[in-house]
Amino acid sequence: MKNIILATAALVATAGFATAAGHEKTIRMGTEGAYPPYNFINDAGEVDGFERELGDELCTRAELTCEWVKNDWDSIIPNLVSGNYDTIMAGMSITDERDEVIDFTQDYFPPTASAYVAAADGIDVTEAIVAAQTATIQAGYIAESGATLVEFATPEETVAAVRNGEADAVFADRDYLVPLVEASGGELMFIGEEVDLGGGIGMGLRESDTELKEKFDAVITEMKADGTLNTMLKKWFGDDTTTY
Repeated sequence: MKNIILATAALVATAGFATAAGHEKTIRMGTEGAYPPYNFINDAGEVDGFERELGDELCTRAELTCEWVKNDWDSIIPNLVSGNYDTIMAGMSITDERDEVIDFTQDYFPPTASAYVAAADGIDVTEAIVAAQTATIQAGYIAESGATLVEFATPEETVAAVRNGEADAVFADRDYLVPLVEASGGELMFIGEEVDLGGGIGMGLRESDTELKEKFDAVITEMKADGTLNTMLKKWFGDDTTTY
């Protein structure tokens, strides 16, 4: 690996993909670090998860020096635009609204379902109080569904809201919810119908970083073709997950 380390979100911004001397600068990979198994902070205090493993491999194949930057979800796009890091790998779905502000690579995770989880069966999700993480496609969907939306800054808080009775259900990526339901011992359960949202998950970049986007697109294409991306998807999300 090429010097891949955990950094803070306070790194000083530098413009452009290459320095004036023509040498490639360190590419800072922004992530939330709070959305397992996509990304999380492990016991050693380092960014871990599917996107860490994938991002490291993308940087190695693209011959880039990369480091990881942790940033809260609600400011993750503004801090990309302002230059605090160069990419976003944070379980971010590709949407038209986001694409107006930043650019995306092709998807590295196919479009998958969002789902409802509750502590009791028989809840009408169209009339319930539903928790979702702020600034997500799930929050946007609930806001238009007729249900009462309660937003939280982190995914952990959305699930906690169901456990403590602040919300009737949580609506999030099904892949995030599956291990939580399995580990709950029957306390949590899936309810209602699954909903397909977004255009898959991609890497976010500034619209001006076309060369960097092309580099990452090329290696994502390579990993899809040689099967290594599917292997990673199954490793982190199980054999039944959607693959390419």
